[in-house]
Amino acid sequence: MNSFFDSIAWNTFMLVVLGVIAAITGEIVTFIMLGFVLISLANINRHLKEISKNINKQR
Repeated sequence: MNSFFDSIAWNTFMLVVLGVIAAITGEIVTFIMLGFVLISLANINRHLKEISKNINKQR
């Protein structure tokens, strides 16, 4: 189940949900900024996992 939350399908689902909420409330700029934040956090998470795997291999 952990890999599902790292998948493209999960990210797409979350963006669709945020997009619908943004369209209903009229906060399109907020949606775009949240998208940038979520993409950045996903990239940081991926890099931290890679670093963790590399550290565990060295031990």
